[in-house]
Amino acid sequence: MDFTEGTFEEKHNRAKKMMLWFGIVSLIMSFAGWTSAFVVSSTREDWLHDFQLPNAFIVSTVMVVLSSVTFALAQKALKNNQRQLTSIWLISTLVLGIAFITNQFLGFQEIIDMGYNFTGPTSNITMSYIYLIAMVHIVHVLVGLGCILVVIYNHFKQKYSATDRLGFDLASTFWHFIDILWVYLFLFLYFVG
Repeated sequence: MDFTEGTFEEKHNRAKKMMLWFGIVSLIMSFAGWTSAFVVSSTREDWLHDFQLPNAFIVSTVMVVLSSVTFALAQKALKNNQRQLTSIWLISTLVLGIAFITNQFLGFQEIIDMGYNFTGPTSNITMSYIYLIAMVHIVHVLVGLGCILVVIYNHFKQKYSATDRLGFDLASTFWHFIDILWVYLFLFLYFVG
C-alpha cells in the first residue's frame, strides 16, 4: 500500500495511527529497558529474592483485563450502532480503569506496611524498581483514562458512528496496549522478581 495515495482524510487517519504506533514502540523500548535493568540489578547482594507481590496487584490485574474486555465490547456495540450499549461499556471501562489505579495504590500501601518505602532508610533496590515500574505504568493508565473521557464525551456528542470511529479506535488501541503491558509487567515481577 502506498502511503501517499488516498484522500486527505485517509492520509490524515493513517498519520494518526502511525503516530500512535511510534508512541507505543517507544513505550515498549522504555519498559524493556527498565525490566532489563531489573534483571541485571537482581544479582546485587541486597536484592530481595523471596518477595511476594501485594495481593492488590493481583486484583488490579483482573481489573485491567476486564477493562480491555469492556472496551472491546464498547467497540463492538459501536460497530453495531448500539449507542446505549456503547455508553454502558465505555463507562464500565472507565470505572475499571479507576479501580485498577486504586488497587495499585493499595498495593503500594501493602509494600509500605511490610516496611519498604520508595526511597530513604527503609527502601530497598527491589522495592524501588517495583515502585518505579508500577508508577510509570500508572501515569500511562491516567493518559488512557483521559483518552476514555474524551471518547465518552465525543460519543455523547454523537461524533462516532459505525463507519467513523478513528478517535474511538485509537483510544482503544492505546488502552489495550497499556493493559497488555501491565499483564506483562505483573507476570515479569511475579516470576522474575
